[in-house]
Amino acid sequence: MKTIKVAAAIIMHDNMIFATQRGYGEFKDGWEFPGGKLEPGESPQDALVREIREELDTEIEVGQLFDTVEYDYPAFHLSMDCFLCKVVSGNLVLKEHEAAKWLKGEELDSVAWLPADKDLVAKLAEYLKSI
Repeated sequence: MKTIKVAAAIIMHDNMIFATQRGYGEFKDGWEFPGGKLEPGESPQDALVREIREELDTEIEVGQLFDTVEYDYPAFHLSMDCFLCKVVSGNLVLKEHEAAKWLKGEELDSVAWLPADKDLVAKLAEYLKSI
């Protein structure tokens, strides 16, 4: 099975998490953390800075690795490094997503997350309770 390596930004502000709704492709309308595929020779952190600049016209600071998600979709295996991030500059302009929300820990279940993100969301909810 083909493995797709991606990086995801868990953008945090005031104990809230930024979630985006996919606007295209097989998983259109599903909610996810912004980010994308790594280019050859690119680190996950560099990929995140590039992807967030491209998708959201925003500069971020990539912090610690929160979790690595390994998930089997029917057509591919997803390996997703998820980093805690914060906005350095920009206004999170949606260029590829159809919607976005800032969610508090208790609101994380209010959107339809993509399957690979569901366990991560549960861990994030617990993490937000501890900070």
